[in-house]
Amino acid sequence: MKLAVGTALFFLGLTQVCWGQMNRIINPVSDSETAPALSANRYAVLGATPQQETLVRSQIQTTRPSVLPLRVVFVPHWKYVDNTRIFHLHVPTGYTSAMFTHLPSRTVFIDSDRYWGEDWLGYWMAHELGHLVTNSADEHEADKAAREFRRRLKDSRNRDPHLKLLGGSGWSREQAHWR
Repeated sequence: MKLAVGTALFFLGLTQVCWGQMNRIINPVSDSETAPALSANRYAVLGATPQQETLVRSQIQTTRPSVLPLRVVFVPHWKYVDNTRIFHLHVPTGYTSAMFTHLPSRTVFIDSDRYWGEDWLGYWMAHELGHLVTNSADEHEADKAAREFRRRLKDSRNRDPHLKLLGGSGWSREQAHWR
């Protein structure tokens, strides 16, 4: 018991000495100070090729969602399936998914083995951003929000024909959910 009390007093005394080692004064934040502005690309893109990362960043910048993802993660199929199990992703019977959003962590997961290119990514990234903006797992609400994002992608493509963010074919819900 004496050893425990002695050890506790030693560490409490040591903290007092350590505070004395500081040679700067800590001032509370004044009213004139502000936090630095967040950059448009303040999120991580993990597991993507350089081309995929550039495409994801340009699409998110073009859509200008009010809520950005914190992470966009391209994972191999086995890891994607494992993540859907861990996060209890609900997929209707007979359907499958190649992209989903985990709302609490604001992370978008993309099955890199089932990546179908720029057109596919633009269409479904807009949908996943719709989940983030509405903060809802409801597919209909996400699709409603995604319409505006898809319009912005299409307008951007029309303004700059060299910028192929969303192809002319467009993706429909039926093409992306395989039976």
